Amino acid sequence: MALSYQSTRGGQSGVTASQAILQGLAEDGGLFMPTEIPKLDISLEKLASMTYQETAYEVMKLFLTDFTEDELKACIAKAYDSKFDTEEIAPLAKAGGAYFLELYHGNTIAFKDMALSILPHLMTTAAKKNQAEKEIVILTATSGDTGKAAMAGFADVPGTRIIVFYPKDGVSAIQELQMRTQKGDNTAVVAIHGNFDDAQTGVKKLFGDKALAEEMAGKGFQFSSANSINIGRLVPQVVYYVYAYARLLEGGEIAEGEEINVVVPTGNFGNILAAYFAKRMGLPVKTLICASNDNKVLYDFFTTGTYDRKREFILTNSPSMDILISSNLERLIYLSTGCDAQANAALMKELAEQGSYTVTEEMRAFMADFKGGYATEQENAAAIKELFDSTGYLIDTHTGVAAAVYGKYKRESADSTKTVIASTASPYKFSHSVMEAIAGEKAAEGPDEFGVVDALSRLSGVAVPKAVEEIRHAEIRHSRECTVDGMKETVKNILGI
Repeated sequence: MALSYQSTRGGQSGVTASQAILQGLAEDGGLFMPTEIPKLDISLEKLASMTYQETAYEVMKLFLTDFTEDELKACIAKAYDSKFDTEEIAPLAKAGGAYFLELYHGNTIAFKDMALSILPHLMTTAAKKNQAEKEIVILTATSGDTGKAAMAGFADVPGTRIIVFYPKDGVSAIQELQMRTQKGDNTAVVAIHGNFDDAQTGVKKLFGDKALAEEMAGKGFQFSSANSINIGRLVPQVVYYVYAYARLLEGGEIAEGEEINVVVPTGNFGNILAAYFAKRMGLPVKTLICASNDNKVLYDFFTTGTYDRKREFILTNSPSMDILISSNLERLIYLSTGCDAQANAALMKELAEQGSYTVTEEMRAFMADFKGGYATEQENAAAIKELFDSTGYLIDTHTGVAAAVYGKYKRESADSTKTVIASTASPYKFSHSVMEAIAGEKAAEGPDEFGVVDALSRLSGVAVPKAVEEIRHAEIRHSRECTVDGMKETVKNILGI
């Protein structure tokens, strides 16, 4: 049976991959899931000799079954090219007893580039395949990185527009500058007076607004998403876990079939879910360690079986993880019910109406591959400093959370399995916090953001990335702000409807 997609809430089925990518979110508010998670049809030994682009094709062809070989290879070639500052696309660095998978060598120096470099190409190909005549409006909420990476990917792509909402005062100074200086006549950025969950909930509400959809259709527009709720974002993320294993195998760091652990700093749950998909495809992964910051809703969930968003929202120095509603967890919940859309929909309704839900013991047993952990701001800073002092290797605050959680996991479990840590952003995206961690509070008190960037470069010997240099003197092009209640009017205003 050919692979197709269905909603986690039961309202849609028999959807092709290209249709799921175009639509983004299912009509019933659910997320699209493949009818099965396919198995890798190539040996790990063969994968070990492949480039990133070749690996991407071997993984993605299994999920995107209505794309032809030529279409998919063309999308991959356009995505993974010289815009990455390393030939390897996703290098592995060995430091402090773990392997750091560097996912930040793209245009916007964060892991979102890995998928958002290809999504515009998948989407425009999908539009042609489905004779979509309407202009695609990418509507996205960001906790700091998705927004910039999505705008960079979609800037001036014909037949598309992109509108990004981010929480004012809820992202780093560099993240905000990156978004507000973004070029492209089809890009718009809006700071909302609220947190990331407010932005994400507002965007989902707009997706579900039937009257707005009709109004937009009348003016020749249709919504789609660049968030990890879009299957076209999730599938490319599976690739780099397969690639990392293949690199370890090629380098003689592991034997074929040897299991590894994977640690992922987690907010919306998409990045760690991609690692789980890789495991289900046949990659020898033992434990998936889900690392949270002080907003430890996922740690509490994996520890107790209850997901409870009714808690204080804490702003931390790892803002991409400052999330209380982890949208992609719904895909794992759906799988844990035995793909029972009705049971999943009931739990999601409970979350929306009461703010929490509790899973069954059987569902918890299904999710036993996951281990939750969390790190405080102090533990995060200590992990960054310890790694830098002992090895000279510099990591950002999100990777710091993962490193701290992994350290605790190792001490408590005595598990010596070789471990890959997803390194999700360049330290220069969070230069103040990284500088403070390695050299103390006074060292992070620069005259401006770029004074700290330069000081960090001098201290660490790590060159300032091109993405940061570019915004040093860039013109501010976006200054819109709105309330959460004003998101709909703002979208209409941007589109001129």
